Amino acid sequence: MPSYDYYCAANGRTLEVRHSINDALQNWGQLCLQAEIEQGNTPPESPVKRLISGGGYLSSSERFDPGPGGSSCCGGGCGCG
Repeated sequence: MPSYDYYCAANGRTLEVRHSINDALQNWGQLCLQAEIEQGNTPPESPVKRLISGGGYLSSSERFDPGPGGSSCCGGGCGCG
């Protein structure tokens, strides 16, 4: 299932969630339900915007852990290191 980043201007938070390509989340309440997190003090009707990104596909058995150094390219693969 593809993963998407959504931004909420009301609280400045960006969350990554997975859902069908045909679905689109419209507000903070829907986003929190999909992400399985508490809404906090942000009104549930606060609009959210899906961000344009490279997209991603994660199967339920895959997990990526970049480790303590993050996912920088300076391991030599991009020519910066």
